[in-house]
Amino acid sequence: MNAENQTSSSSMGNSSMAAEKPPVILVHGAFASGFVWGHVAAKLQAAGHEVVTIDLPGRPANPMKPDKVSLELYRDTVVTALDNTQRPAIVVGHSFAGIVIAAAAEKLPEKIKTLVFVAACLPDDGDSLLSLAQQDHDSKIGPRLQIDKDKGIAVVEYAARAELFANDGPEPLKAKLPSLIQDEPVVPLVTPVHVTDARFGEVDRIYVHTSFDQVISPAFQATMVERRPVRKTVTLATGHLPFLTDAEGLASAIGSAAE
Repeated sequence: MNAENQTSSSSMGNSSMAAEKPPVILVHGAFASGFVWGHVAAKLQAAGHEVVTIDLPGRPANPMKPDKVSLELYRDTVVTALDNTQRPAIVVGHSFAGIVIAAAAEKLPEKIKTLVFVAACLPDDGDSLLSLAQQDHDSKIGPRLQIDKDKGIAVVEYAARAELFANDGPEPLKAKLPSLIQDEPVVPLVTPVHVTDARFGEVDRIYVHTSFDQVISPAFQATMVERRPVRKTVTLATGHLPFLTDAEGLASAIGSAAE
């Protein structure tokens, strides 16, 4: 599924409301697909936003071999979605997608109203997911991550997935989650992002902290925000997947970016 045809039809149901609020582009992180935003997207649509949910290349809905996937391709998938919006959009990135949306903002800052970083990498120039993860000494994902060099993918240990990603979630979610976590192409995770103060640095930003997070630790989330300040912060009492464990709170935080 390409970015240009990913606007949910239900987002068009109230055109007068949508005309008053900025569109929202939702970008999933590593080991995931766009379906994770389902509950949040529905709440944003009900609030009057046009919502575009991205499936980055290499997902079942946007298939591509891992060795063909790149950070630039991820970025350009978001840029294509921005090109198709009529007005500047709120662009939301979860986890690794903080790097993706920063790269998109560097390329097309004029089409972005606000960047919303959700438990996300908030990069400086030259950062990558790998370089940031190496600084996060409280994260618990490192020992549970395996690199399959032959296939070009990163794999999260199956038995550790539920507690890593949804330690705050109910048992039915924890039972289902391991099978939903996907393998991730390695190259984008180790590719440095290029951002400048004159472009990315001038785009409005807010950060949604997750206070029980075991993947990107709360302490390191705070460190990134200290390095690159944002206009506003919101804290949700969740683990790494607030769109599954507190969709209402996350939708509210994203909606507040329009204020």
